[in-house]
Amino acid sequence: MIINKTCDLIKTRFPGELDRLTITDVTIGLYLTAVRLSDGTIGTSATLKDDSPVCGKHNRDFKAFTPLKINGQKVTDLLETKKESGLISSLKAAVLNAFSSGIIASGNYRIRENCDPFELLELNSLKIITIIGAFQSYIRKISRTGNKLFVLEMNENALSDDQKKFYIPHEDYGKILPQSDIVIITGQTLVNNTIDDLLAVINPKSEVIVTGPSSGILPDLLFENKVTVIGTIRITKPEILFSLVREGGTGYHLFEYCAQKICILKGDEI
Repeated sequence: MIINKTCDLIKTRFPGELDRLTITDVTIGLYLTAVRLSDGTIGTSATLKDDSPVCGKHNRDFKAFTPLKINGQKVTDLLETKKESGLISSLKAAVLNAFSSGIIASGNYRIRENCDPFELLELNSLKIITIIGAFQSYIRKISRTGNKLFVLEMNENALSDDQKKFYIPHEDYGKILPQSDIVIITGQTLVNNTIDDLLAVINPKSEVIVTGPSSGILPDLLFENKVTVIGTIRITKPEILFSLVREGGTGYHLFEYCAQKICILKGDEI
């Protein structure tokens, strides 16, 4: 999985760096998770929810990485834990985003500031475009261009009535993605570990974008696996972030109050 392989890459490239870090602040909201590490870096992730009953007896865990036992924990203990849950997955992605943020800002990657991936798309000729996840703004913009649009989504009701004509059940990704010229993937697929299967069936000639508040992990492995552009965020007002997440903030709230959009570009393709 790309998340696990990215952990291994970080350990190899930056030996000992993760070992010295702890989690010093965490907020888990309805839609977003935010963490601060002991070096001051901050990361976000989509909040992943579990399907099983939250209060089921088998879920009654009071050990590490449960409420009141997250702050102060070592980053390496989180990344190496065998526990599996939506909370753990959200925390891992947010922690990797936090650690990666400093590396991405170091000048070793091509960054387009204040840029949304949509601005980089060439849509003058007719293309087949597939969006994975109900990105409302992208659906609205692309549906106006005359290009063929598919929206792969687990929940059809995540689309408005006038958008349901674009809906394709998520399980049909193996039929739709190989024929798509442009694929836009929600970063939440990094959190729920579905991105590997999606990338495996995409045509190598396709333009592939991964975007959203969960997408700011070290980009190397994504670039090695067909991704050409990563749309992510840079937190500009950390003092606002944690309150926003607590109060049910979503991605568009981040851009309004405490973050800016950035694009990380692969090589010299754009």
